[in-house]
Amino acid sequence: MYILGISAFYHDSAAVLLKDDFIVAAAQEERFTRKKHDPSFPINAIKFCLEYGGVSLNELDAIVFYEKPFVKFERLIETYYVYAPKGIKSFLSSMHVWIKEKLFIKEIMLNELSKIEPVNKKKLNLLFSEHHLSHAASAFFPSPYKESAILTIDGVGEWATASIGIGIDNKIELLKELKFPHSVGLLYSAFTYFLGFKVNSGEYKLMGLAPYGDPNSERVKKFISLIYDNLVDVKEDGSIFLNQDYFDYCTGLKMIKDDKWEKLFGFPKREPESEIEAHHCDLAYAIQKVTEDIIIRMARYAKKLTGAKYLTMAGGVALNCVANSRLLREGIFEDIWVQPAAGDAGGALGAAYAVYHMYYGKPRTIQGFDKMQGCYLGPEYGELEIKRVANKYKAKYKYFDNFEELCDIVADYIAQGKVVGWFQGRMEWGPRALGNRSILADARNPEMQLNLNLKIKFREGFRPFAPAVLYEDMQEYFAFDRPSPYMLFIAEVVNSRRNPLPSNYWSLPLREKLYYLRSDIPAVTHIDFSARIQTVHKETNPRFYKLIDSFKKKTGCSVIINTSFNVRGEPIVCNPDDAYKCFMRTDMDYLVMENYLFDKKEQPVWTEAFDAKKVFGMD
Repeated sequence: MYILGISAFYHDSAAVLLKDDFIVAAAQEERFTRKKHDPSFPINAIKFCLEYGGVSLNELDAIVFYEKPFVKFERLIETYYVYAPKGIKSFLSSMHVWIKEKLFIKEIMLNELSKIEPVNKKKLNLLFSEHHLSHAASAFFPSPYKESAILTIDGVGEWATASIGIGIDNKIELLKELKFPHSVGLLYSAFTYFLGFKVNSGEYKLMGLAPYGDPNSERVKKFISLIYDNLVDVKEDGSIFLNQDYFDYCTGLKMIKDDKWEKLFGFPKREPESEIEAHHCDLAYAIQKVTEDIIIRMARYAKKLTGAKYLTMAGGVALNCVANSRLLREGIFEDIWVQPAAGDAGGALGAAYAVYHMYYGKPRTIQGFDKMQGCYLGPEYGELEIKRVANKYKAKYKYFDNFEELCDIVADYIAQGKVVGWFQGRMEWGPRALGNRSILADARNPEMQLNLNLKIKFREGFRPFAPAVLYEDMQEYFAFDRPSPYMLFIAEVVNSRRNPLPSNYWSLPLREKLYYLRSDIPAVTHIDFSARIQTVHKETNPRFYKLIDSFKKKTGCSVIINTSFNVRGEPIVCNPDDAYKCFMRTDMDYLVMENYLFDKKEQPVWTEAFDAKKVFGMD
């Protein structure tokens, strides 16, 4: 049985193909169109999934969309009715889009699918899942648990903004829902906006900024009190009530009422790209802690409702790895499994699984660590495509018959302080690069964080980098006791590798804090001694494992920097052409595509005019 899952028309459009309960292929549309967070119908992702699976549209048993558009439209109409006559500008803007497009999603989907191949529209089985059921299914059905509590938290689906459910075998029951306009995701996004980052893409920047706040300062304590006293009322079960006097997303075109927030917190909204000051860091710390507290309460209530040993999570807020790790430390559940593509893209996977198990009633199998296959579910490219790109750009390369020899040479380069683009096998599914579309460097190099941020990624200097570590060596570096293959948890660097902080540390300016050497792996040690770790396993990625093992043999260190193969404002690279262009546009030293090694010094002069603002969307 083949089922195609689709998410589209909001952000992070994606497609997934299931063969029974096996994930054949999965990809986000942005990787093909090169438009970050592309919301358009995922025609390229669908083509890839069908081609990789060797099936046609007419052979599919079902095509399922990840939410119910009419229910979402109902929510919009009721919201505008409640707040009328406020929000007429927003109402007219959104109604134009809905009446022209979104109300007719079924017809639009059929027309778009017909562009791929002729389809029998009458026989095509087109289904719709609820948004939070799709999230819940994406969390539970691929997980390693026969039974678990399910917690989904995001901005908003149709009406729900969070849900608690239970999954048993091939069934899911949603037990409780938090409804719009009260939303943890929208609360966090409001602070993302106020602190000068882009909503729906900058939330992880806010999470990365939070540790720069001084946890012991009176200002942080004041900010937390202001949030609780004025913006959000948090109940014992984790449900929340947002004071709409301070928010504008129900009726306006912005997240918040800027003037009220500026008066409340005592400083103006930060403009994008402007200097980050101590009060920005402290406010980021405050909302991160409030968010964690809400999630902890929700999880305790989920435990009370279900009595389950395990918890599975999805929804955009489940990508907050700091909150996930605190939840793990609280010990409410024996273990937690988070969907690696927890945002809307993952809804395509959940919708497909929900139809397979709950609509068709098919049994569920549990295999190994999970069903995600390491998240290596996208396109792969061989010798022909790599040579074609090399010929196109008259690029020079060296080919290695022996992959071990290549790993030895690349490990040497990394140890020498070189930066390497690493392009191998199938592209990752979800927002993280996990060793197949990665930029790699030496975690021991004290200058590497600054160099990578400014010369390779073209992004804010405070942004941390993730360590990739051989799983069996993890506890030599990090205080963590289980696999973390998807970068969804943080762990503290062990005490023996830390450097003591100076007594005046918290009074230092941001830049001085940032570049103080906190450990013997400084490039991956965040300001609070944490790191968003990826454990690398021989079973799921033998080539990446081999490279790190070669690095270990040369240096005695089992950790390297692993950051996504892209620059700011651009999706992760998909094909060899994307990889070579990114390599040439930046200060990367080497590019490895399968067994091909490209040395920057040997490449033809890159004549493309480089404009970071234009190419990468900088303001």
